[in-house]
Amino acid sequence: MRLASAKANPFGMLMDPQAVIAAMERSTKLASLNRRVCHPLDKPLIPKSAKGAAGAATYDAEIDAEAEVEAEPDAADQPLT
Repeated sequence: MRLASAKANPFGMLMDPQAVIAAMERSTKLASLNRRVCHPLDKPLIPKSAKGAAGAATYDAEIDAEAEVEAEPDAADQPLT
C-alpha cells in the first residue's frame, strides 16, 4: 500500500527521506550508471603570465582603436547640402 501511494503522489515521498535513500540504495538502475567526478574549474586551462597579460592588453587596445575608426562618420556618409 505504501508503494502504491508513493507512485500516486511522488511528493509524498518527501515526507520520509529515509525511505527515499533506502530505495536509491536498492536501485539496480542507479547502481549501473557510469559515474565520474568532473572538476573543470579546479585549474585554469590557460596559464597566466606577464607576457600573456601584456599581449591581451595590446590586443584589446587594437580592437578598441578599430571600433573608434568604424564609429567615425566618413565624408561620403554626410548628406549633401
